[in-house]
Amino acid sequence: MDSPFGVIICWRDVLQHYTALALVTRQGIDIKVTQQETASSNASKLVLIVDDDTFSQDLFSEMLMTFGITDIHTASNGRVGLRTLATLARPPDFLICDIFMPDMDGLEFLGELTKQGYQGGIILVSGQDISMMAIAQEVALNDGLKMLGAYAKPVPIAILAEVLVAN
Repeated sequence: MDSPFGVIICWRDVLQHYTALALVTRQGIDIKVTQQETASSNASKLVLIVDDDTFSQDLFSEMLMTFGITDIHTASNGRVGLRTLATLARPPDFLICDIFMPDMDGLEFLGELTKQGYQGGIILVSGQDISMMAIAQEVALNDGLKMLGAYAKPVPIAILAEVLVAN
């Protein structure tokens, strides 16, 4: 399908097309270079997505796969995230964590990560109270966690690309 920007976008489904179009409008033709550069360096990365929204889990997974990351695990809340972490052969290189989730929210999950000495990067996301993200990020930084950013959902693929390139 031709976009108004003269770039041919071939995606497996409408969701990926929408995501790619958002990136093309923000980053221009550089998206092709970014994807190629990050795909080889990301091939061995392990990522955990902790989010109670399955649509968000799928969206993040698809975006990560666009950049060559295939070792992706998901959890529906912080408690399930902790159980998932315990089953992994190694800690994730980074995780994407929603703040507002049932059972164990993102703040409590971050506290547990601190207790476990987690050294990977963390991307906080929220589709609700954005002011709470700033508080969560500050708490995580004060606890010594490596914050890669805090973003409102839906996170544009261009933002995720910038985080991947920078880390």
